[in-house]
Amino acid sequence: MGKSTLCAGAAQRLCMSRQTRGFTLIEVMIAVAIVGILTAIALPAYRNYELRAELVAGTNQLSTERTLMEQFYQDNRTYVGGPCATSQSVGSSGAKFNVACTATPTATAYTITATGTGAVAGFAFTIDQSGNQTTTSLPSDWGGAPTTPYTCWIMAKGAQC
Repeated sequence: MGKSTLCAGAAQRLCMSRQTRGFTLIEVMIAVAIVGILTAIALPAYRNYELRAELVAGTNQLSTERTLMEQFYQDNRTYVGGPCATSQSVGSSGAKFNVACTATPTATAYTITATGTGAVAGFAFTIDQSGNQTTTSLPSDWGGAPTTPYTCWIMAKGAQC
């Protein structure tokens, strides 16, 4: 029996549907290539997003420490002996900021620094008694160490003050 005999009449529709089922190898390869391209674009963007979220943890802690120092000043009229004298570590397990005063606070001045370790290594941010926010160090792929500190907190690659 030939193919034309098997697929004659009402059974022809059934034969055609059996012949057109499934995917060809080319179709599968195209789908895999599209998924690979989307993954190559999405993963770096997601990692950058995660990193920027970790930076917020460090700068939020700087703001919190500044508030504590200002409350201490309101009570004592001096920054000497204020709460930023102790070092602490904030952030997730893979990305932490060590936050501490860079020098012993004086009666009228202090500077608090957040220095990154782990996934945020290379980042360093400061804040002082006047609320001046500076970025003193960035990883090399974000621009490296500036010749003079940036007068803001750089929170995105390529950002400027």
